Amino acid sequence: MGSVSLEALENRLEELEKIVAPYGSALVAFSGGVDSSLALAVAARALPKERVLAVTSNNETYLPSELEGAKAFARSLGIEHLVVNTRELDDPNYASNPTNRCYFCKSTLYSDLASIAGEKGFRCVVDGANKDDEGDYRPGRKAAKELGVVSPLSLAGVGKAEVRELARYLDLPTWDKPALACLSSRFPYGQEITPEKLAQVARAEEFMRSRGYGQVRVRHHGEIARLEVGEQEMERAFAEREEISAELKAAGFLYVALDLAGYTPGSLNAVLGRPGKKAKKVLPLVR
Repeated sequence: MGSVSLEALENRLEELEKIVAPYGSALVAFSGGVDSSLALAVAARALPKERVLAVTSNNETYLPSELEGAKAFARSLGIEHLVVNTRELDDPNYASNPTNRCYFCKSTLYSDLASIAGEKGFRCVVDGANKDDEGDYRPGRKAAKELGVVSPLSLAGVGKAEVRELARYLDLPTWDKPALACLSSRFPYGQEITPEKLAQVARAEEFMRSRGYGQVRVRHHGEIARLEVGEQEMERAFAEREEISAELKAAGFLYVALDLAGYTPGSLNAVLGRPGKKAKKVLPLVR
């Protein structure tokens, strides 16, 4: 935990709890990652456990192996866990994959969660957004703010590094879990997202994870799978290229490429910074 004192960590947790406690009850949008795990743990400390509900959306954009871990974590806290399917792909604004795709995803997700919270008597919807998310390209943050989602980590100015320190202090099993964005982030803007394509990516990434690769992304470029792995795993991936290529081709790709730059968070956002090459942003369709 470096040079941060135990007292400082406790004070930070108390600050987070004071953001959640006044609501009296909370529904937590829980993906199972380190950010939402900390948000859920904070809610469980700040409120009576029967007044906290963890909700996970289990749809095509969510790796199947993640669900069991999410269930186990909620169970370890003694928190009720509800699994739903929020059907983001049913919205053509989302499926067409514009640059503001995440806005439509989060609008659907948080609207559904707000409805569940209202039906079950929970006073607010909490998410795990942290301070660093505010400085990144995150269209989903706009939807969260429009729908009144409470983001205690962001409100307290807690960034990703501090999230991990606090999670480690609380002995949360997710404290060092690699970042894992929704599978739709594997598609270049403008390429339609379908259940079949998501299944390809899910199969390929589950294979890589089953072989012990930590930070991995399989970017879907039509017939080409562009594989990103952590820098420390590049040599191993190259050595295992035949097995990896065979499995990714079995998943439905025609070609498999290992990205020499390695894992790069948000690598598909590179197009946004190229003059004259920006992908299309769309406005909501009238339904």
